[in-house]
Amino acid sequence: MLDALTLDQIRMFVTVAEAGSFRAGATRLLRAQSAVSHAIANLETQLDVRLFDRSGHRPTLTAAGEALLEDAHAVLLKVDFMRARARGLGEGVEIELSLVVDTLYPLPLMAAALKDLRDTHPSVRLRLTLEPLGGPLQALRDKRCDLAIMAGEDFLDPRIETEALQSVPILAVAARTHPLARRRKSLTGIDLADHLQIVLEDPTALSEGRDFGVLSPQTLRVGTQDAKHALIVAGVGWGRLPQWAVERELADKQLVPLAATALGPQGVAQVQTYLARRTDRALGVAATALRNALHRQAEAQTSARQRRNSGSAARGAPPGTGG
Repeated sequence: MLDALTLDQIRMFVTVAEAGSFRAGATRLLRAQSAVSHAIANLETQLDVRLFDRSGHRPTLTAAGEALLEDAHAVLLKVDFMRARARGLGEGVEIELSLVVDTLYPLPLMAAALKDLRDTHPSVRLRLTLEPLGGPLQALRDKRCDLAIMAGEDFLDPRIETEALQSVPILAVAARTHPLARRRKSLTGIDLADHLQIVLEDPTALSEGRDFGVLSPQTLRVGTQDAKHALIVAGVGWGRLPQWAVERELADKQLVPLAATALGPQGVAQVQTYLARRTDRALGVAATALRNALHRQAEAQTSARQRRNSGSAARGAPPGTGG
C-alpha cells in the first residue's frame, strides 16, 4: 500500500542513488547496510517496481528508478521546506514579504540582498514589484507592501520612515545613430529641446502636474523602464536611464552618453535611494534581515565606487561616474 511509504524509505532511496551503492548510502546515513537494503526492498514492494538493478557489481537505477528519483527529490524538498516554514513561524518570521522597488534602483543589488534573505529565511514567500516615481510611496500608503525603495526626495510622507541606501548615477543617453550622439560639445537645454525625449510616466497621481528631468517639449511617454530603454536604444529619442541598466550598451557603443549640462556634470545626476516603511508597522524578522542585507550591499557598492574614483583620480580621469 502506498500509504505505508515513509520519509525514511524515500530518504534512503535518494541517498543510495546519490552514493552509488548500498554500502556508501548506509555510511552516509549512519545506518547498517542490511537495514538500508531491507528498507529499499520494502519500498520496491510497496511501489510494485524495481528501483535498482542489482545484477552488476554495483546497483544501478532502473528506468523506473530514474523516473521516481525525481519525485523522491521533490517530496524531500517539500518536507524540508515545511520544516523550515514551521521553524520560522515558531520564531515569528513573516510568512510573506512584499516589496515595491523604484525602477532606478540597481536590480543586481536587489537580487544579491534577496539571495541573502533566501539563504537565511528560506520559508518566507517573496513578492517583488518594480514601479517608477510615486509608485513605491503609493504602495506603502495603500499597505500593498511591507518595504519599499524610493528614489529622490520628490515623494515624502510623514507616515513613511526612510533610510538612505546609496546614490544611483542617472545618465542622459542616445543611440549612436541619433543626431545628439554626434554632438561632442556640451549640450544645453535648448539643444535637447529640439529632439524627442523618452519619458517614464508616473503610475500614480502623486506627481500630477509635475515633470522630473523633462527638458524637451517633444515627449514620448511610456509606462515601463524596459519600454523606455528599448525606444532609446532604437534611436526613437533620447532620455535618462540609470547607469547600471545601460552599462552593456555603453560598452558596445550602442548608446552614447550625452554631455547635457542641464542634467548634471557631464549629463550625470546622482539620485539618492531610500529604504522606506510605514511608521505604524514594526519590522518583522525577515524584513529586518532584508534591510540589513540591503545596507550591506549599499556599503559594498559605495566602497567599490570610492576605490574606482580614487584610481581614476590617480590616472587623471574624471571621477564620479562609477555605478
